Amino acid sequence: MSKKTLVLGASLKLDRYSNIAIRKLVKYGHETVAFGMKAGEVVGVTIDKELQQYQDLDTVTLYLNPTRQKEYYNYIVGLDPKRVIFNPGTENPELYVLLKENNIDFEVACTLVLLSTNQY
Repeated sequence: MSKKTLVLGASLKLDRYSNIAIRKLVKYGHETVAFGMKAGEVVGVTIDKELQQYQDLDTVTLYLNPTRQKEYYNYIVGLDPKRVIFNPGTENPELYVLLKENNIDFEVACTLVLLSTNQY
């Protein structure tokens, strides 16, 4: 079952985990949208440079460090995803509290591992 996913902190650089995640999400059949600092495209997925009000998101997977996440708190909550994944290096107890207050599930995990082990 496809889980529409926003990759927040997407990169055009092939060696970045966010880029690898986009490619793997598409490979596994998940509808994927992306936001990053530079506009572009990865395997047919447009990386938006302007924030969009994506609809019907299942997952937001984070590739921004906790300091950079702060400016996106309200945006993430406003998207009302079913869950947020905190990839390694993005762990953020302050945001955990905000997500709990808004009944949004979250997990501290690696999107790439979840996909590879069929736990996504």
